[in-house]
Formats: sequence, C-alpha cells, structure tokens
Amino acid sequence: MNFPTSFPKQKQNIQPGLEYEMNPMPIFDDPKYNSCCEVLKDKVAIITGGDSGIGKAVAIAYAKQGADIVIVYYNEKKDAEDTKKIVDSIGRKCTLIEGDISNKDFCNSVIDLTIKEYKKLDILINNSAVQYECKDIKQLPDEQFDKTFKTNVYGTFYMTKAAMNVLKSGGCIINTTSVVAYKGNDILIDYSMTKGALVAFTRSLALALAKGKTGIRVNAVAPGPIWTPLIPSSFDEIKTSKHGSTTPMGRAGQPVECAGAYVFLASDSASYITGQTIHIDGGDFLNS
Repeated sequence: MNFPTSFPKQKQNIQPGLEYEMNPMPIFDDPKYNSCCEVLKDKVAIITGGDSGIGKAVAIAYAKQGADIVIVYYNEKKDAEDTKKIVDSIGRKCTLIEGDISNKDFCNSVIDLTIKEYKKLDILINNSAVQYECKDIKQLPDEQFDKTFKTNVYGTFYMTKAAMNVLKSGGCIINTTSVVAYKGNDILIDYSMTKGALVAFTRSLALALAKGKTGIRVNAVAPGPIWTPLIPSSFDEIKTSKHGSTTPMGRAGQPVECAGAYVFLASDSASYITGQTIHIDGGDFLNS
C-alpha cells in the first residue's frame, strides 16, 4: 500500500476530532488482510474510541477475524455509525454505545450492556484518549490536566475494573499507550504523563493477574505519530501538515498499520505474552 508522507493544512476545533472531516481520510483497512483463519472466531471485544482512528482499524480487523464488536465512543456519532456499517458488512455484530468513560457509572453500564447483548466479554481494548497542546507548564490549565487524566487514565481504570467482573481465563486487555511515554513530548506534558501511567498500569496489572492464576493477559501497544482525528483536533495547520515527517521512516503511520498488533495480542498466538508493549512508531523511539 502507498502511504502519504505529508498532509494538507487543516485544523479541527473539537476533541478528539472527527474522522470524516479529515483530508485525506486515515487508512483503516487493507483489502488484502487475511480473514480466512478467523483467529478471533466468536470472540466479543469492547473497543473504546472504536469509532475512528486506531480503534476503527482494530474494530474492522477484529471483525475480519471473526469477532463481534462493541464500540464505545464519546460524541462522534457519524464516525461510529460509519464504522458499524463496515463491521456489519463483514458479517459480524456491532453495538454502539455513546458516553463518557471518565464516568465510572457509564463504564459499568458498558459492561452490563455488553453482557446483556452478547452474554460474555473476551477482549477489552482501552483506546480512547484526548491530548491538548501546551508549551508552558505554568500555563497548563487545571481543567485540561483533569480532563486528560480522567479520560486517558481514569477511563482505562474504570473500564478495566468493570470488565474484571466478567472476563474469564483466556480473556485479555490491551491498552493503547504511546511513544511519548518513553521519549516524552515537550508540548504534550500531561498527555505523556497519562501514557506513562498506562505503561505502569499494564505491567502491574499483568503481574497481578498472572500471579493470581486468572488466565487473563494484559498488554499494550505504543503507537508513534499516526494519522488519526486527534492530530487535526490537537495541533495547528502547520504541525498537522508535517505530522510524522521527522520519524526515521519519514512519514506518519496509518491506523491500519497498528491493527495487526492488536489482533496478535488478542489471539492464542500470544498466549505466553503478558505485561509487554509493542511499539508501532516508524522508528520514532529509536530517534529520541
């Protein structure tokens, strides 16, 4: 596949952004992706932020591998409905649930609705996130700090805690962290903090569940610069147009390039892998 190396100037004014307004649209599917094996046959997966970006690519890849999908989204209704249509066309069930994962009661309701509809839960993907640029920590608003942590960290914690009531041996949790958890980012300080917290959460929970003989695995994926709605909704037009250009590979990644790692980590091929992070960043971490 041919991937773009730069993007037209563009800016969105809401978080976490709308995929259908992006130019070009992110690449979320590979028609050649192998769906014959169905390595996730009849699994049920909850994907927060599954309406667009990386979450959308994972939802489609999972559906191609035989899974049914529950997409949790904030307010991006059109993006969510577009993704559901694709999953439906593959022949798998897809349920949309709108709400705010920073609310504990909402997270509990997501699990309840999933069990009511599908009778089980096999995979939880904690993928939702927000990020806001700030060049000077003295100017970082408390409200921004709270929102970033409550969405990225509290939301992951609440969803995971609720899911642990129904996940059984063989189940798995996959958290989306980021390259910035490892290399830092001078204009995304609070966001980088949250992603570092998710790395520690992944390792600690994996250890606890392994020692507890639960049979539940916990891993993470650390994307680098990926072309998702967060980019035009976070940065100005100049930064957006050059997104990913400083990586060793010279371009931003596409959501479809992340999906395979999530499939692998949820499959039986990863049955002896827990507490680990797969880096998908075009060599960005190596360049720090």
